Amino acid sequence: MYAELTDNLLTGNKMIDGQHKELIDKINDLLKACENESPTIKATAAQMLNYLADYTEFHFGEEEKLQEEIGYPGIKEHKAKHEELRQVVADLHTMLEEQEGPTEAFVEQVNKNVIEWLYYHIQGFDRSVAEYKNLTKNENLI
Repeated sequence: MYAELTDNLLTGNKMIDGQHKELIDKINDLLKACENESPTIKATAAQMLNYLADYTEFHFGEEEKLQEEIGYPGIKEHKAKHEELRQVVADLHTMLEEQEGPTEAFVEQVNKNVIEWLYYHIQGFDRSVAEYKNLTKNENLI
């Protein structure tokens, strides 16, 4: 299963939505690498996982900076959720290293613990940040 940026995942914040699209592209690149039958599949999957981890760090930093700028009251909980995904990615690195390459179980973990986590996170936590930003920037709505 590939990830897809559907309308229900849009927050209305161009920066966040653009970065989510890039995250989804990187997840899909990882999944495509796992389908490859080449002898370098393990190294390719590890490289794609590294790209995903690096971009995730960049994205989380941008989101957290935005939350600090707008005084978002749920920032502590949001950061804790970000830490969950960091741990998932670390676990995926370990899983990949301990196996001969990306197994079905590895792909299943990407689907369950990365894609499903991201969808849930965007629809709840990230949308909440975008809504808070819109409310605080438009005093007529309060």
